[in-house]
Amino acid sequence: MKIMRKIAATLAIIGMFSTAHALSYNDIKLAYHKSFTYEKTKDYRDAIKVLMPIYKTYPNGYTVNLRLGWLYYLMGKYKNSEVHYRKAIEAIPSSIEAKLGLALPLMAEKRWSDVESLMYKVLKTDYYNFYGNLRLAIALRNEDKGKLAEQISRKMLALYPSNVAFLTELGLDLIAQGKKKEAYSIFNDVLILDPENTVAKYYLGIK
Repeated sequence: MKIMRKIAATLAIIGMFSTAHALSYNDIKLAYHKSFTYEKTKDYRDAIKVLMPIYKTYPNGYTVNLRLGWLYYLMGKYKNSEVHYRKAIEAIPSSIEAKLGLALPLMAEKRWSDVESLMYKVLKTDYYNFYGNLRLAIALRNEDKGKLAEQISRKMLALYPSNVAFLTELGLDLIAQGKKKEAYSIFNDVLILDPENTVAKYYLGIK
């Protein structure tokens, strides 16, 4: 029974219940392999094209929509990306990775209030999720909620004290509040850990 439940769970993730024999396992495996290979060469168009037979057969499948959401994001086709990430979320509403993925096209379109709402959903499930907190802080800062963004960054830095992403974000949160002296101190620390950090160098006037 345990083995059967495992198989069922795997099929549900791929989205193969309705027409299980329409594509063989090897067909699906080869299509994904080709897609990843095309992605490595930044040929996103063909990376998407080879997945279309899978998508047409399993239009509501979780994995294929998650993958297409990512590829369309890389192409800069943010509306398409959003559609597929949302379909992935519909397939498995509890998925954190799909919500984090959806945040990418929303951020690219500067839809900060949507990002904020989405990341709070992530944090409701996983309070210390790394990317959920980072993207929430970025959204809050861009909504002129610098103090809240700072609180998020400091919360995560208590867990990851030397993390460059959160240190850089904290510096930006402080800049957003006009706390330049504190921000410059943070950016100097960032340059110790990441000497070529472009954000820190910009604010410290280093070329």
